[in-house]
Amino acid sequence: MKNKVQKWGNSLAVRIPKVYADEMKLTPNSSVEMMVDEGALVITPAMEQRWALEELLSCVTEENIHHEWELGPPEGDELW
Repeated sequence: MKNKVQKWGNSLAVRIPKVYADEMKLTPNSSVEMMVDEGALVITPAMEQRWALEELLSCVTEENIHHEWELGPPEGDELW
């Protein structure tokens, strides 16, 4: 499929046809990674980092856990 490069501000833009966007599971505001490989522009969906609370908490130890600290009394309408 042929497409045209268009000017978009100071950059250049290429529209991704719906058939390709659907196949790559791209939606508006999807993150993508771009690179040039042997003169070809390669666009791939960016892998979103999914954080699991259990995985994050498994890294907490007695040596690296921080203690509570006091910020002082409320200054305005804060609820403590």
